[in-house]
Amino acid sequence: MTSEKNTASGNTLATTFDPAEIEARWYAHWEENGLFRPERPDAEPFTIMLPPPNVTGSLHIGHALDHTLMDIVTRYERLRGKDALFLPGMDHAGIATQMVVERQLEAKQDKRTNYSREEFVDKVWDWKAESGGMILDQMRRLGESVAWDQEAFTMSDHFTKAVLKTFVDLYNDGLIYRDKRLVNWDPKLKTAISDLEVETQDVAGHFWHFKYPLEDGVTLANGQDYIEVATTRPETILADMAVAVHPTDERYARVVGKHVVLPLTGRRVPIVADEHADPELGSGAVKITPGHDFNDFEVGKRAGFQPADMLNMLDAEANVCQTADGLVPDEFIGLHRFRNIHLAGESKGARELVVQRMKEQGYLIPHIAKTKKGEEQELDAEPRTIATPFGDRGGVVIEPWLTDQWYVDAAKLAVKPIEAVKTGAVEIVPKSWEKTFFNWMENIQPWCVSRQLWWGHRIPAWYDGDGNVFVAETEDEAQAFAGSGVELTRDDDVLDTWFSSALWPFATLGWPERTDLLAKHYPNDLLVSGFDILFFWDARMMMMGRYLTGQDPWPRLYLHGLVRAADGSKMSKSKGNVVDPLGLIDTYGADALRFFMAAMESQGRDIKMDDKRVEGYRNFATKLWNATRFCQSNGIGASETIAAPEAKLAANQWIIGEVAKTVEVLEAAMADLRFDAAANTIYHFTWDRFCDWYLELIKPVFADGASEAAAAETRAVAGWALDQILVMLHPFMPFITEELWSKQGDRANYPLITAKWPEPQASVNPQAVAAIDWVITLTTATRGARNELGISPGEKLAAFIASPSPVAAGVIERSSAAIERLARLTPVTVGEAPAGPAMQVIAGDDVVIVPLDGVIDIEAERSRLSKAREASAKEAKSLEGRLGNANFVERAKPEAVEKARADLAHHTAEVERIDAALARLG
Repeated sequence: MTSEKNTASGNTLATTFDPAEIEARWYAHWEENGLFRPERPDAEPFTIMLPPPNVTGSLHIGHALDHTLMDIVTRYERLRGKDALFLPGMDHAGIATQMVVERQLEAKQDKRTNYSREEFVDKVWDWKAESGGMILDQMRRLGESVAWDQEAFTMSDHFTKAVLKTFVDLYNDGLIYRDKRLVNWDPKLKTAISDLEVETQDVAGHFWHFKYPLEDGVTLANGQDYIEVATTRPETILADMAVAVHPTDERYARVVGKHVVLPLTGRRVPIVADEHADPELGSGAVKITPGHDFNDFEVGKRAGFQPADMLNMLDAEANVCQTADGLVPDEFIGLHRFRNIHLAGESKGARELVVQRMKEQGYLIPHIAKTKKGEEQELDAEPRTIATPFGDRGGVVIEPWLTDQWYVDAAKLAVKPIEAVKTGAVEIVPKSWEKTFFNWMENIQPWCVSRQLWWGHRIPAWYDGDGNVFVAETEDEAQAFAGSGVELTRDDDVLDTWFSSALWPFATLGWPERTDLLAKHYPNDLLVSGFDILFFWDARMMMMGRYLTGQDPWPRLYLHGLVRAADGSKMSKSKGNVVDPLGLIDTYGADALRFFMAAMESQGRDIKMDDKRVEGYRNFATKLWNATRFCQSNGIGASETIAAPEAKLAANQWIIGEVAKTVEVLEAAMADLRFDAAANTIYHFTWDRFCDWYLELIKPVFADGASEAAAAETRAVAGWALDQILVMLHPFMPFITEELWSKQGDRANYPLITAKWPEPQASVNPQAVAAIDWVITLTTATRGARNELGISPGEKLAAFIASPSPVAAGVIERSSAAIERLARLTPVTVGEAPAGPAMQVIAGDDVVIVPLDGVIDIEAERSRLSKAREASAKEAKSLEGRLGNANFVERAKPEAVEKARADLAHHTAEVERIDAALARLG
């Protein structure tokens, strides 16, 4: 794609393709020469932001997918001449980073509390300088063409200024406030955490049934003087505040508004009607502990309890503390909520002691179970598998905990983003995610943004001795609000990291200052994100973007799926099925991994990891390498023109037309963000059309005695076509394409990464294209028929066409040599075929008859095929029966079912193939 003369002779390719050496060399060259963002002041901008990985993180397979897709789009837009800004950075990752540094201290028999807050934060900064950001170097291995000079960090001085301004603005507008609500509390880390940091695990547990005595003189309609409740958390009896029954449940209609007297505490609590209680589940009555259960919290509010009056029975470490009404017996105070792991000996946890006391006092309703022998036995509780929330970092069971935290009024901030998606101002791709987006946004809850940590953006709020709060960007401003001489104490909490990362699309560009970078590159053009952070990050960027800038952060949001293990299961360290992308790069090269990610990324679907597919794309790279070596060996070098060269030969006109079609299809796929379609388009053009057909078609042009003019034309066209491949393939496979580009000619001042996107500007002779397509179709059909009948690929066969189409007649007249060389048919006679067994092959509108007398033993071949058909048909029938059995499909391992389906498809296809072969034999 340059006007320079071909000087490929001094750039001969090595015999073998070595990805590792090429990748290291070219990435360093691109970065050192500023080629990721060349100076293009007048060019149309294209902007995409890298979702900031945690400063503690390392490149995992999800990053490999996410980052590859973003880099493909960036390289594509850069080749199209845009000022492409792919901006990198990192998130300070409050909890994760603080844990890393605390563990380092623990390894030295030290701890955080031995230091002041400022001293500990200094240690975190020291750690970041020495060890943080390992993932950035790993991103280089993947080939990410980011603007390193614009690298952002959510704890930089500039970002801190943006965060503080945002908090103050929200507070002044009544959109951020302090409230007492339930949060996900991690008792090990002693901080609130977000839903994203909660992992639900199935844990072996129990279901206990208890009697709650009705107040004196009150009974149910059947005369029973208690209500039966069931719970998986008996320890929370100590903080129960109500019993709920369904409004339509006639069993309890007469006692709604009455009270029960709780065992152990003696607390008198009301019986309330609430649809949360399911009449079909258990007794239909539910104990309500609003201070320790999210559903109960909402029931409690509907029953008229104010959050400030809800009872809290646990401290920050999940040990029992006295409730506000003072009714928890002393023997429970200080016990851990479960088994008391903090005390030695036989001491019980609160759960065990509650169950013991309830049983002793006659309030436990035993569970009657049957042994394997069919005998009945009494158990204290029914064994159950309980879905239990764990903190993903602390590793302990999360406690819904009633505490004072800072909240953002997310419902008000969600209004404009909802409108943006509904009106099409923001397009979610694939569209199927819109319903999920609306459902969450229209029912959004207040966003808890405070965290009980030392590392992070400290909340800009100060309190006086009376508890009055003063919110300001600086302490001096807060003091001015409070008045001279008023002693102030700053809030100890820091902000949730999602709060700062919500500013990512514009704070990275200089906001709140109106920088030139912000003016040119905000709004961004696209966000690529995993669907799992649609609400934690994507939606919050939309909220903050509209609130702070008045604009949507981007017009398009692309949500990709997860990368799963080969069997379709979710990857996890506990399962041992996590795939290391760096290991794949070491084995197959970054280009192969990148191409795999793109080719498998089908909108709305997860990706199953498949090393064989990655290996296949490494083979694809090798195929292109060897094709380029063939070109070099025949004097084919760099192109001399951007537009297609003049061409008279049919094969050359054909490949020019194929390039033009490929560019068009590829551009349409990229416009629709169909990464799989784009990757497969350039793959099949490169492998099938260029390597397998075009290079084969042009070989005679370079033979001894061939026309020099034809050879010169072919060298020009072949060099141009190869250049187009390298440009179109570059976004997907940047390393090998840059290497081949450089080796095809001396164009150091015109690197591929900043070259020009193809513009064929070609006028193609349709007759020439039709002729080549006819030869290819004939050859493909003939090869398939030979394979079906076991005829040697190299054996030359006679062929007959009774009434050739104009295309066929022209090819037979002018290109019989090509038919002989590719299809191994000679001669091709226009006329009726002799009587006898023959195979038919179809090429366009033409039926070609190939006599088989003397070529194969017809009867032996018919016998062989019949036996093979019988075997496949029998196996297919067996598999159909197995897959038609509901027990097999439902109970067998998913991989076994999948294999059975694949085997059925294989044998069904074999039957069809053999039927076609038998039909050919007549």
